[in-house]
Amino acid sequence: MSSLIRLPYNVVRPIYEKTKFHHSVITDLESEELRNAYAHCRKITRDHAKTFYMATRFLPNHKQRSIFAIYGLCRYLDDLVDEAEDLMFQKKITLEEIDDRLADFHYKLVRTYEGFDQEDPILTAFSDTLKEYQISMELPLLLMEGVQSDLTKKRYQTFQELYDYSYKVASVVGLMTSEVFGYNNEDALKHAIDLGIAMQLTNILRDVGEDLRMGRIYLPAEDLERFQVTEKELHQGVRSDRFVGLMEYQIERARSYYESADKGISMLDRDSRLPVILARMNYSRILDQIEENRYDVFSQRAHLNSIQKFTILPRAIASIGS
Repeated sequence: MSSLIRLPYNVVRPIYEKTKFHHSVITDLESEELRNAYAHCRKITRDHAKTFYMATRFLPNHKQRSIFAIYGLCRYLDDLVDEAEDLMFQKKITLEEIDDRLADFHYKLVRTYEGFDQEDPILTAFSDTLKEYQISMELPLLLMEGVQSDLTKKRYQTFQELYDYSYKVASVVGLMTSEVFGYNNEDALKHAIDLGIAMQLTNILRDVGEDLRMGRIYLPAEDLERFQVTEKELHQGVRSDRFVGLMEYQIERARSYYESADKGISMLDRDSRLPVILARMNYSRILDQIEENRYDVFSQRAHLNSIQKFTILPRAIASIGS
């Protein structure tokens, strides 16, 4: 494997996926139903989180499967709300009908926690994960609450409001995966929360233009007022000195959460640190890209290509420590 990390992701993946190491993650399960369920979740992860997907391959098989199940659950909720929002915009579905869909999933999730079998492959895999890891039901329910708020809440007045939202849609994911990664100090959970906040703030700064086109402004109104940036200027894509100051302030805030998150990585089980290090490194580099783009978050979306993300692997591995 060590020789493969020097190659681009699109070259490594087809080679890797022919190996017994890759197939064993699924084939070492005796149940065909579980094999199919976890394979479904793995495909979701592979298709939607390529860098993270490759990073998880360094985990032991049982941890890989559980991370795929958690990601599949989170992705399902995101897609459910995003699809519903599109249909609502086209006036093909009402908010009440969306609430009914979410209520149905809420019911199925609770039944999963109660030990009842579900036909959905994601819930089947997640149910199996719950047999090994203590993941509080409060966490996915908070995630549901967070993603559902996107249907109705378009503005955030204070950073505290934004923090609470970010906790629900990002930090709780870190708390769920932390139970799979394993940790030797409860303080690791505090830093997992901070990593989630940092990553969500990064998403928000990267997607300012895209969110504006959808009628959303996540940047807190109190910060806009502080830097005297108006909503009209945002919609016009004005990159004034005031706007640059606002962005610099937001980036510094996000980086402070990344710095706090760093303190928790050494508290994780050693065999689980790499995915977290990769996520931290690559997400924080999006902030660098925003700066390199001269804070143009209106007409371009800061991102790293697959080669840029993958070539950081050697440095990430070297930073794992003892």
